Amino acid sequence: MLIVQVAKAQQDAMYSQYMFNMLAINPAYAGSREVISITALGRRQWVGVEGAPQSQTITADMPIRNKGLGIGLQLFNDQVGITKNSGAFGSCAYRIRMRRSVLAFAMQGGLEVFRARLSGVAVTNPNRGNQNLPSDPAFSADIVQVLPNVGAGVFYSNDKFYWGLSIPHLLNNNMDNIERSTLSKGRATQYHHLFFTTGMVFPVSDQVKLKPSLLVKGVRGAPIQLDVNANVWLRDVIALGLSYRTGDAMVGMAEVQLNQQFRLGYAYDWAFSRLGRYHGGSHELMLRYEFGKEKEKMVTPRYF
Repeated sequence: MLIVQVAKAQQDAMYSQYMFNMLAINPAYAGSREVISITALGRRQWVGVEGAPQSQTITADMPIRNKGLGIGLQLFNDQVGITKNSGAFGSCAYRIRMRRSVLAFAMQGGLEVFRARLSGVAVTNPNRGNQNLPSDPAFSADIVQVLPNVGAGVFYSNDKFYWGLSIPHLLNNNMDNIERSTLSKGRATQYHHLFFTTGMVFPVSDQVKLKPSLLVKGVRGAPIQLDVNANVWLRDVIALGLSYRTGDAMVGMAEVQLNQQFRLGYAYDWAFSRLGRYHGGSHELMLRYEFGKEKEKMVTPRYF
C-alpha cells in the first residue's frame, strides 16, 4: 500500500543575519538607516550536500524628500537543486516622523523568474534496460515562469527599539507550466510568508551593549519558526552573537564595523536536526557600505 501526501515548506530564502539586512524581508525598512545603504549577503547552506540551497541578495535603500519617504531595491538569487528563483523588487516607504521615532508603511513590487531544469534529471525506464531516458513526461520539459508580485510591510523604530510586520509576497502565483484545467490539485504554488521582527538595545556599560532580537516566520503548511538572537556590542565596533532557530540550528555570528562606511558580518549554523549528520553546517557572509555619515549617527550609532 502507498500513501501519497502533499508536503510544503518555507519557500523564501532564509538568512541567519536577517537583523543586518531587513529590507530582504520587510519593504518598510527602506530609508530607516537615514543614509544611502548597500548590503550584500550570501549564504551557502548544508555544505557537503549535493543540490543544497545557495542564496545571494543585494539591497540598496535611502531616504528622500526630507526623509519623509524611503526607497529601496532588492536583487536576489536562490538556488535549490534543479530549481532557481531570481528577480528584483523595488520598494517605497511612507515614513511618519515622531518626536523620537519613525513609523513607516511600505509597498513593494517586482518580478521573479522561476526555473526548474527538469530535463536534466536522470530518469530510468525499466522497459529499456538501464538507459537514462526521459520516459516520464513530467520530466520532458523545463519550467520557466515569470512571476510578478507585490508585498507590504510596516516598520517602527527609534534608537533603542524596533518592530516590523511584513508579507513580501501577496500573490499566490503558480510555479509550473501545467494548464489549470488539466490538474485540480497538487500544483507548485507560492504561498504568503508572514514575518514579524522585533529587537532592543540595552546598555550594559559605556563600552558594552546587549542587543536581543526575534524573528517569527509563518507560511501555510509549515510550522511557525522562531529565530531568537542576542548580540553583544563591544565599543560599537565588534559584535558577537548567538541565535537559536527552532527545530533547526544554533547560529554563531560576528560583526565588525571596519570604519564609518564598511561593516562586515559572518554567521555559521550548527544544525541539530537529523539532517545535520550529513553536512558540514551553513556559512553566511554579509558586507554593508554606507555613503556618508551624519554627525548625529556618529554620536548615536544605528544598531538596526
